[in-house]
Parts: sequence; C-alpha cells; structure tokens
Amino acid sequence: MKHLFLSLSLLVVNFLFAQNNTVLTVDGNKYDVEEFNYIYTKNNPEANYDDDSLLAYVNKYFIDYKLKILEAKRLRYDTLPQLINELKQYRTQLSRPYLIDKDKNEALIKEAYDRTINEVRASHILIRVNADAAPKDTLIAYNKIIAIRNRVINGEDFNEVAAGPNGSEDPSAKSNFGDLGYFTALQMVYPFEDAAFKTAVGEVSMPVRTQFGYHIIKVTDKRAAKGKIQVAHIMIINSKEDAKNEINGQKIKEIYELLENGAPFEELAQKYSDDQSSNTKGGLLPEFGAGSKQRMVPEFEKEAFALKNEGDYSKPFETMYGWHIVKKIHQSDVPEYDKLRRELKLKVEKDERAQSTQQSFINTLKVNYNFKVNSALLLKAYTLVDANVFEGNWKDTFNLNNNETFVSFANQSFTLDDFLSHISNEQRREKPKAIKAYVDYKFNTWTNKLILNYEDSQLESKYPDFKNLMREYEEGVLIFEIMQNEIWNKATKDTVGLKNYYEKNKNNFTYPDRYKGTLYKCKDKTTAKKAIKLLKNKKLTNAEIQDSLNKSSTLNVDFKKGTFNKDQDEFISDKGKAIKFKEGKSKCYKKGGEYYIFNNEAFLPSSVRKFSEAKGLATAGYQNELQEKWLADLKAKADIEINKTVLFKAETFK
Repeated sequence: MKHLFLSLSLLVVNFLFAQNNTVLTVDGNKYDVEEFNYIYTKNNPEANYDDDSLLAYVNKYFIDYKLKILEAKRLRYDTLPQLINELKQYRTQLSRPYLIDKDKNEALIKEAYDRTINEVRASHILIRVNADAAPKDTLIAYNKIIAIRNRVINGEDFNEVAAGPNGSEDPSAKSNFGDLGYFTALQMVYPFEDAAFKTAVGEVSMPVRTQFGYHIIKVTDKRAAKGKIQVAHIMIINSKEDAKNEINGQKIKEIYELLENGAPFEELAQKYSDDQSSNTKGGLLPEFGAGSKQRMVPEFEKEAFALKNEGDYSKPFETMYGWHIVKKIHQSDVPEYDKLRRELKLKVEKDERAQSTQQSFINTLKVNYNFKVNSALLLKAYTLVDANVFEGNWKDTFNLNNNETFVSFANQSFTLDDFLSHISNEQRREKPKAIKAYVDYKFNTWTNKLILNYEDSQLESKYPDFKNLMREYEEGVLIFEIMQNEIWNKATKDTVGLKNYYEKNKNNFTYPDRYKGTLYKCKDKTTAKKAIKLLKNKKLTNAEIQDSLNKSSTLNVDFKKGTFNKDQDEFISDKGKAIKFKEGKSKCYKKGGEYYIFNNEAFLPSSVRKFSEAKGLATAGYQNELQEKWLADLKAKADIEINKTVLFKAETFK
C-alpha cells in the first residue's frame, strides 16, 4: 500500500509539472522549461544543473534576453517590413528539409555517397544566361552552346575552344582551358554534377542548364576517390610583374634548399609563406578531396596526392596563383556509408537536389489530408479562361459569388473564384498553348502551393526543433535591431555623451610603453652583424640596406618600420616583458631561432590616448554603459517572477 501511495504521489507531481512548466514570467508572458533548456544548453554545452548555476543564469542572462525581446515587440520592431521579409526567407530555407519525400531523400543521400566514393574529372564550356531570362534570351544562349558543341563534335579540341575566342564565358577558362579537375558529390551544383557523372569518359554532354547558364561537359576520367587529404604549404604569390615572378621562383628554390638542409617546414612557412590564412599555422590548410566542400586546382591536388608518406614534401611547383611546396599531414579514406550518412543527409537537405523530392511529398500530403476536387467546377474553369491570358490581359470579371467548395483538404476549403483570381494575378505574356493544358498547369501549381503552405503552417506544432530554430532566429533579429537603434547607434551619434564618458574613464584608455623605429629580421648572426655596420651609414634607406644584404639570397633580411609595444609585438618582448632599447641606438638579439635588430628612433612612455585615438574603445565602453542603464530601467518597470520549483527541476525535462 505504501508503494502504491508513493507511485500515485509521483504521478500527481508529474501531472502538475505537465500542467505548469513555466520557468519565468515577465509581464504576463510565460516562458516554459523546454525553451529555457534549449537556450541554456545551447549557450552552455557543459551546462551545470545545480540550483546556484541555474538561478545565476536566469538572473544574469535569461531575464535580460527576454526583456530585450519584449521591448522590441513593444516598439513594434516585429512589424518592420524588412524584418518580416528576412524572417520569411529564413523560414523558407529552414522548412525545406521538412517538405520533402523522405524515401526519395534517402535515395539522394545514397546517390551522393556513391558519388563520394567515386570521382570524375571534367572540363566545361559555359554560355551565361540568367535563371529568369526571357525565352528569347534563353534560346539565344542555347543556340550558342549548341553551335560550340558542334564545333567540338566536328573535331576541334575542347580545351582550345573553351579558352579561345567565342568560347567559354567562364573567366577562369582563359587560364585553365575549362579543366575543373576531379570532383565528387556536392562540390558542384546538382544539375552539373548529375550530368558529369552520367556522361561517359571521352564523351561530350548535351547542354546542361544551371543557375549560371548553359554548359557542355567533357568527361576526361573517372576513378575511385582517393579520400580526403590535409597538407601544409609554403606559398610565394605571383604578381603581375614578370620580373617579380622570376625572383619568386628563385625564392621558393632557396626555401626548398633550407628544407633539404633540415630546416623545419612549419618554421619556414611562418617566416616566408605569403598565404596569410595559413602561415601562422605552419602552412596548415583545411582538408580537401572526396567528402569535403574544399577543392584545389588540379596541379596542387596532383602534387598533394602524389606524396606517399605523412611528413613527405614536394619539390617546388607552380600553379596559376604562385609557387608552392606541399607537405603531407594525413590522408583518410572515404568512411563507410553508415558513418558518413548523417553528414551527407545535412548537405543533401540544404542542396537544390532536395527540391526534386517535393512533388512526391505533396502527393502523400494530399492523401493524408483527404484532398478533394469538385471536377464539375474544374470543367467550368476551362470555359471561363480564354486566349487573352497569353497576352497577360485576361479579365476575371465573373465574380461568381459561388460559395460551393472547389478544393478542400484538412480544414481548408477554396472556391472557384479563388482559383480564377490566382490565374488573373499570375498571368503574363507567353507562348499560347491549349487552354485545358494551361488551366491544368495553373491548377496543379496553385493546389501544390496551397497544401505546402498549410503544411508549413503546421511545422511548429509537429517538430519542436523547427519551432526552436525559428524562435531563436526571430528573437536574434529583433535583438540585433533594437540594440543597434537603442544602444549602438546612440553611442556613436551622442558625441557629447561619448566625450563625457571618455573624460570620466580616460585612464582606462592608455598606451603602454612603446618604441618608434625599424625592426630588421635577419637570417643568421653573420647577416645581423653586416646589417649593424650598414645602419651606421645614416644616408642608406631601409630598402637600400635590404637590397644590399639580399644579393646572395632573398631570405637574408626583411624589415618593418613603425611603432611597437610588447603587448602587440612579441618579437620585442621577452617572456611578456618589453626588451629595453636605448634611444637612437641599434640592438641585436636572438629570439625564436632568428636574429633581430631594432633601430630605436624614440621611446614613447605610457600615456593616455587622445580622444581621437581612443574613440573606438570609448565607444564600446559607452555602449556597455548605456546597455546596463537601459536594462536596469526595463527591469525596474517589469513584473518578473521566477518559478524556482520548475527551474531547479529543469534537468528532468531534457
């Protein structure tokens, strides 16, 4: 009996929680524990669920977050047309995976996998035409690409045609002759990918339409995918000056010699590589190859995959971008389908190929929602629409005022007037066709749109994840807009308030001790000694000193002129402390395996920044001050209630 009583008590508690799971109430607006958990765990992946942590989060973040949103709605930011349109566009994108046939979607995922474990090499020729081009312009582009295809079929070299006059309208064709290298699934737009994989090696496809225009594709090879590879590289970027490129060729050879003599690859990348996105990481690049979005030009990919062992590096080679030396970091085969499926699923659902499954999905919805059509009224529609519709001036003057149901599904119903109004609103000048075929096409597109719109309206109630993502995006947009107008812009426009803030807090806006001068980075101690001697000749410029020392090697010395401090420039600091330099004197020292000379023109002691120099920092501080005051005012006016009983049980609702 005791156990039964305990069980009943738990049932009652659970029932009460189900009835009232509100964590926070602000001015009558209730926020439930599911929403709280979503936000709390999203912002805190390792979230603690002890009482103190939960309460601190609510007081410090959750209340402020909701106050901002409520204030944005009070000021009617949610009615601004540009925000409504932005939210609509996001919803369209987010809803796409929910409005497709899942079985057909699974087939697309498997197709993507098959095209990930295999890859194709192809060249293409492009004739550009906008996706929404007029029929006349579309026909002109199509005839152009057909004429080019005929030239190739009749014996002209595909790649020469691509790069030559009246050839490809892809700007890169001038340098790559249309060769796109090897690619796998999801690395090209779907119609292009589909045509390439379905075209035999050596064959030229019929024209393929994509968002860019019409393509013809020549497949030059197919092979099993080599997987993904990660490499590091040292890059010397070519310039438009031929003379400079000759120096670059010599420079990459000298770097290669240093490698051959035992210098660490990572250090050489940091010192000499022109690739700003990778040199600070020792030249490390993102993975590329099968299963990744990243692709490389064919010459680069060829050299990378030719490396046999991890740690091997290539000889210098040139691409259209400059000179490279590539080092192999690791290579992995394409994973088994089960391991790659989730990643492919996410990519497929965001890709345009997912649209092909929508009609099948609509047909299923029609069955589930008991979709019905009044055939007699459809027959009547054939008699009411005439050939004027193809001129764009058909008049819907019938005003049938007939409430008889034409189309129905779920709890929705529409009349024949609704359909005729749709035709009237959508008509435009177009090539005439049979009236019945035209009306049937319009009927299908109209009813498809109706049923998809209805299903879209049900997504929040059907899918909690969708509901959370939509709410998160909407609230994010509202917060951005209100913060921009109420805080950020006010801080920048309120020049008096900003200057007052600066005056009150100017001691927070100081420069550290700094040195003004020129920093020379030398290859070795011998070069550094030569540099010191040259520096004694006050008539020589920095560039002249560099030219003199770099005659034997472009790697001997480099220089940088400016103002330096230990916080921003680690090469003038030692374990976080600034190295001391005498004014007007040069000092040579070793740091990180390199020799530096600093020619100190002046010591600039720590000082308060002028307003003009501190304006950026002061603006940020003033914005924070305004936000704190604004939130304090909102809190003072709001009726806030935290339901600690539910809050402290939040983990049980996960």
